[in-house]
Amino acid sequence: METTPALDKSALRELCLGRRDALSPLFRETASIFICDFVFDFLSNLTPFQDVEISLYLPIRSEVDLSDLIPRLEECGACISLPVVVNRTDIVFRRFRSGDLLQNAGFGTIGPAPDADIVDPAILLMPLAGFDQYGARIGYGAGHYDRAVARLLQKGQRPITYGVGFAVQAVPQVPAEQHDVPLEVIFTEEGVILPMELNL
Repeated sequence: METTPALDKSALRELCLGRRDALSPLFRETASIFICDFVFDFLSNLTPFQDVEISLYLPIRSEVDLSDLIPRLEECGACISLPVVVNRTDIVFRRFRSGDLLQNAGFGTIGPAPDADIVDPAILLMPLAGFDQYGARIGYGAGHYDRAVARLLQKGQRPITYGVGFAVQAVPQVPAEQHDVPLEVIFTEEGVILPMELNL
């Protein structure tokens, strides 16, 4: 029996998350520091930070921890936001400043309070379940980021999409679906990955 892309992606998600969960806490902590440095250096060479809207995330489970990036980006004048789950299908990005109180933001995440401003990020740093060398991303299956990017595109805005994960989360190829938006860059503890073009 043939498998569908969704089933293939589900199996790959389980595989990649299993690899990530198997990493030791010390490795994840050390690797996260390297990844923060790679992200900061890459962004520093790309664009001035002043008033640029950048969405990060606070880690859950065994995700890469980007917390150290927040004060560094703020010092350079960037505007930081964090994703907040508003219902089963949608997330919004709420303004966050170091020291702001955080609360339950859905799906085990924490984020800014409901009175924080909703913003449209120009740069999205997104967590990964898995990824491939072509920039295809496996998320957690709810499609929150896919829909968020689609809404921004409908408003005439094209956010820059960056994926963040550990090197063990790489797979040879992720089954592509029509709604998928490829990542422009992927960051792991081994460095910066610029996706290849897939020649069919």
